[in-house]
Amino acid sequence: MKKEVTKMMNGGGVESKPPKGFPDFLGSVNLKYLKLGYIYLLSLSNTFCFFLPPLLLLFIFVSRFLPLLVYPLSIFLLLLLYHFLTPSSVFLLDFSCYRPPDHFKITKSDFIELAMKSGNFNETSIELQRKVLEQSGIGEESYMPRVVFKPGHKLNLRDGREEAAMVIFGAIDELLAATKINVKHIKILVLNCGVLNTTPSLSAMVINHYKLRHNTESYNLGGMGCGAGIIAVDLAKDLLNAHQGSYALVVSTEIVSFTWYSGNDVTLLPPNGSFRMGAAAVMLSSRRIDRWRSKYQLMQLVRTHKGMDDASYKSMELREDKEGKQGLYVSKDVMEVARHALRANIATLRRLEPCFQHICVLATSKTALDEIQKDLKLSEENMEASRQTLERFGNTSSSSVWYELAYLEHKGKMKRGDTVWQVGFGSGFKCNSVVWKALKNIDPPRHNNNPWRNL
Repeated sequence: MKKEVTKMMNGGGVESKPPKGFPDFLGSVNLKYLKLGYIYLLSLSNTFCFFLPPLLLLFIFVSRFLPLLVYPLSIFLLLLLYHFLTPSSVFLLDFSCYRPPDHFKITKSDFIELAMKSGNFNETSIELQRKVLEQSGIGEESYMPRVVFKPGHKLNLRDGREEAAMVIFGAIDELLAATKINVKHIKILVLNCGVLNTTPSLSAMVINHYKLRHNTESYNLGGMGCGAGIIAVDLAKDLLNAHQGSYALVVSTEIVSFTWYSGNDVTLLPPNGSFRMGAAAVMLSSRRIDRWRSKYQLMQLVRTHKGMDDASYKSMELREDKEGKQGLYVSKDVMEVARHALRANIATLRRLEPCFQHICVLATSKTALDEIQKDLKLSEENMEASRQTLERFGNTSSSSVWYELAYLEHKGKMKRGDTVWQVGFGSGFKCNSVVWKALKNIDPPRHNNNPWRNL
């Protein structure tokens, strides 16, 4: 029997009561959700009101001249009313995680050798990166663009665009091949990439490459860190609810050639040892008919932002050293910041989703996974997907949780009715989590969209 993971942290609150003699409106109904429901009804009014007059005329005609058809027509009208006034669920048809070609593989010894030959680092910087690699939990087959090590080369926008095109198009191509969805049917596109933000945007690059429809709802999220993948899902969810019966393509990536730091400021060097190439593409749908061919249904999504606290806000940021070289700064207090954000997120999630069977924790580093496992009292089985992903692919940033879910599928662990919790962290500081429910037994994929194939 599967062990269900239960929430370990309890939250408290201050109970407020209405003045004597006043009804307890807040106790009987949450006014925020009443407002949201009202707004949703208004959003449906145009479509519903368009069909309502002719249907009423039809009902009056039938009741007067064809009384035997009144009963079935009433049933039809009730079903139609239900269709218009109840929002559709959000389904996950399939997803793809890109695995770069083998010539991008890099061992730890190759990393250090190439870093030394690049001429960018002094002895202290080399030794620090060697230490970071040894403690990272990353194995000998993760992927890196070799251009970052090129002697005398200054990384430029072309390098970033070329890497982005390779990983993003690679992931989308594999997803489209698996789902067989025509790109002209995609209504919504949400792409997130933390550091590389170009003009035109990366989402525009995708629209141009695949020739998506002219009225595509397109969004490009930047600067939101490793937790942005779940934010992208949240945005796509809201858009799917606004555009019922649509498809949404969500793409998550980080571009290593733009997170790379080529200087000798020791506070900016550690991320060099963890970030690796990767991207994930996810196809979501609000079409009720797609339930029968989808893998998962979105159950809950919780976002927590600690940006109002200065220590949290400054715990991760892009900086320049005294020579003007750009690098990612990560505070020594980032784990404590993440711990507080995670607790706040769980306090909300536990009230909405009391238990789940599988966990995908953002694979940032061995130290981070150790601390989260300790804090939440998780088993080695709970952490297996995260640790294996870190070892094989390194920290692929926001796409990491999808490599982890792909691992669970590859191992045949996702069964009908199982729920899986994906949790990610990002600059700001943010902790975001989403819970998916498997709609069927998910066999190890036969398509190329699973990065664990043939491993």
